[in-house]
Amino acid sequence: MTAKNSRFNLDWWVVQKRQIYFIIALLVVGCLAGGFSLYAWKYGNPFYKPETSVDAPAGARFISFEGDVRIIRASTRETLQAANQVQLYPGDTVQTQADGRARISMIDGSTLVVRPNSTVIIRDNASFEGGKRTDVRVRVGSGQVNIRTEQQPEGTSNIIETPQTQNQLGALTGASFGVDPESKTEEIRVTNGAMETTTTRDGEKTTVRGGEYLSVAPSGSLTRRESLLAVPAPMAPRDLEKVFVKQNGAASVALRWHRPQSGSPAHYRVEVATSPFFVAAGKVIERDQLSATEFNASDLRPGSYFWRVRATAASGQTSDWSDPQKFVVVTGGTGQEVTVSDLQAEYVGGSIYLIRGRAQYGTTIRAAGREALAGNDERFQLQITAPAEARELPLEALDAQGNSSQYKVALAQGAAPKRN
Repeated sequence: MTAKNSRFNLDWWVVQKRQIYFIIALLVVGCLAGGFSLYAWKYGNPFYKPETSVDAPAGARFISFEGDVRIIRASTRETLQAANQVQLYPGDTVQTQADGRARISMIDGSTLVVRPNSTVIIRDNASFEGGKRTDVRVRVGSGQVNIRTEQQPEGTSNIIETPQTQNQLGALTGASFGVDPESKTEEIRVTNGAMETTTTRDGEKTTVRGGEYLSVAPSGSLTRRESLLAVPAPMAPRDLEKVFVKQNGAASVALRWHRPQSGSPAHYRVEVATSPFFVAAGKVIERDQLSATEFNASDLRPGSYFWRVRATAASGQTSDWSDPQKFVVVTGGTGQEVTVSDLQAEYVGGSIYLIRGRAQYGTTIRAAGREALAGNDERFQLQITAPAEARELPLEALDAQGNSSQYKVALAQGAAPKRN
């Protein structure tokens, strides 16, 4: 009995001693926590660094996308297809195929347009100090990318990298970057605003302003700066316009466009395709070295078509392509002539004329990108702006059955303004 009592007392004493140690440890930790809290309340958090405080990035987002657009995750190298809910984080790669195009919104409100056959990497997309400062950095690996920035608070950074340059964009700036990996050449176009360009080879810096074009040689040096050649503006056929086939089952479509508003074009290139992405398999017509601002696309069978135009200067600079315009060739018409009579042009002033005449009720009259309908009295009137030094103007009459006839109206001699 005595031995059993002795072992029981010893075991009871050891357990109580461990509990005492545990209570002492809790008291020490509590004192340290209380002391730190008192210090932080009085003097602030000694580990807080406001200058390095970064908000959790929301990720760049797709505004829209078309065709084959892929994302390669930086962390897993997983390849995903673009989707509205997919966000882009630093290190992610966006690739557009021949039929792909994507519009991306960055954290600073800037918009990135990735054109077909292009590759970009989101380097940085971070917000600081509750959104008061942002850092955006994108690398263009190949193809063409357009960017437009918004207002920028002080300290904000928006940088576009290419293999041979680094470009700091200012506020309200629109620019495009073209990278050709095969020739190792690059093109920079600034439509408005300004940016600072630095070469990666030797650190050469220059400011590129709105309305300027800059090219980069394979050696990495800045080779040519000149006035930006603007994009020609399509005039006809209008977007989604219907064109009726002739008796031979095909249509001839007169493609017309305006000269670029800036720059001096030497010639134009026109493409017609069945795809809005102008993939090789879908191209129907390709014409280069066109000196006039019009081209007749003939022998087009019923179906939907897209066309675009770009200009080239004597220096070799090419403009961006115009936005694709769609027209539809449809069957129709009985082969009858659409009659127009009493056709005349009245000079108003400057380059403006009133075209008047008679045609059957409901006939559509088109000239110089404008159109009018013949009324109940079978009369029509159309105000147009004639090209400089023009002496006659082509006119098209189209009836409700799809029949079409071409006419030319003589302009008043001596009335057209002379070019200075």
